[in-house]
Amino acid sequence: MIAYSIEQLLPHAGKMMLLDHVLTYDDESMSAQVTVRGDGLFGDNTGVPAWLGIEYMAQTVAAHGGLMCRLAGKPLNPGFLLGTRRYHCNVSRLNAGAVLVVTVKRLIQDQGLGVFDCRVTGDGVEISAKLSVYQPDTAINRVITN
Repeated sequence: MIAYSIEQLLPHAGKMMLLDHVLTYDDESMSAQVTVRGDGLFGDNTGVPAWLGIEYMAQTVAAHGGLMCRLAGKPLNPGFLLGTRRYHCNVSRLNAGAVLVVTVKRLIQDQGLGVFDCRVTGDGVEISAKLSVYQPDTAINRVITN
């Protein structure tokens, strides 16, 4: 069981916090739950465009990084989404209220650069992509923020 809330793992706040909670994790992967919101931030009352799946994936990758920092007793470091490859999606919109599972698995990580295999699944929803990310170490983080 995870000892941290999603708010303790991500630097996001308010309506930008899209994940509900972590379902499972290990050193290389994480699954999180998302309930598609119809609050108008990214779509309308009926749902959001399916490309928002990239942000669900990115936030799950960030939550994994945040959890690994917390478990190691280190402060959270900001991460950056560098890009995505092979984005496949079988729907054009995600319906408000739909419950989705986002799964990310680290394929490569070296000197802060990483590639994750990501999936978003739900009732009739299948989205997949590879995300490239960068999470600087603490020393670089201090230079950027000070």
